[in-house]
Amino acid sequence: MLRFIGRRLLLMIPTLLGITLIVQLFIMITPGDPVRLMLGTQFSDEEFEAMREELGLNDPFHVRYITYIGNILLRGDFGISYRTKIPALQEILTRFPYTLMLVSISMALALCIGIPIGIYAATHQYTWKDNAAIFGALFCVSMPGFWFALMLVQLLSVKLGLLPAAGVVTWKGWVLPAVTLALSYAASIARQMRSNLLEVIRQDYITTARAKGQSESVVLYRHGLKNAVIPVIMIVGMIFGLALGGSMISEIIFSIPGLGNYTIAALMGRDYPVIQTGVLFLSALFAIVLLLIDIIFAIVDPRIRAQYGRKKAKAKKEVAVQ
Repeated sequence: MLRFIGRRLLLMIPTLLGITLIVQLFIMITPGDPVRLMLGTQFSDEEFEAMREELGLNDPFHVRYITYIGNILLRGDFGISYRTKIPALQEILTRFPYTLMLVSISMALALCIGIPIGIYAATHQYTWKDNAAIFGALFCVSMPGFWFALMLVQLLSVKLGLLPAAGVVTWKGWVLPAVTLALSYAASIARQMRSNLLEVIRQDYITTARAKGQSESVVLYRHGLKNAVIPVIMIVGMIFGLALGGSMISEIIFSIPGLGNYTIAALMGRDYPVIQTGVLFLSALFAIVLLLIDIIFAIVDPRIRAQYGRKKAKAKKEVAVQ
């Protein structure tokens, strides 16, 4: 297991380097100039060229890339924001807790909604209850997130006045953005849960448990559910990792000062250090989330545990022979 974790951590290095290279390439070919946005409309050609030279925008592609990577590795310097004149990593770390809080609450709601619906649909297969659950899941997956967010604001904030339309000053401010994200995640989890449970309850060991006279609830929850939920862990990890970078719509609509708002402002203002650092930060975070999910997957799945056990026993045997 430790060897697997070490190998995965080492593989993250070339992956992140490749991501930084791609981002730098897109920055080079994307039209627009941050210097023009910073100087406004009244500036001379000398001021324009001087600022481009100061920011290193006149350097060739390979020089800019090597300089960026060298500053990170040697000094831990991810660059200074063109707009705020604050270190990009510092701004990202300041805003990240808001995004993490939003995604965590959304995933908790999604799990509490999606898993029971998936179980309910699987245990009522081919009935109107199953069809209703599938229809609801498909509707939530297909529904545009921004439209649903605006509908929630219109109903619960404007019409009924129950929840604030924007801001997260109190706990009530988290409700609408969390529900907006949670429903689409819950739909994906419910569909995965239903599919897994239907596959598991057709296995031979489930038939054997029923033949022993065990009740249907014991067969379902003790034998079936704990095996059916294992693949759901993987999709939950994928959704969580993607949600860290995909929650910007909710953050913008509900005025949450997270990474989404900050990233959009950086893209609009051609704030290259913030764009590079944001993409690198989220990519590293996504890779770490996937690694944690793989570790959890290995812990909860007895087949993978047995596989690692056999490898460890084989390695000890080879050492003993030598």
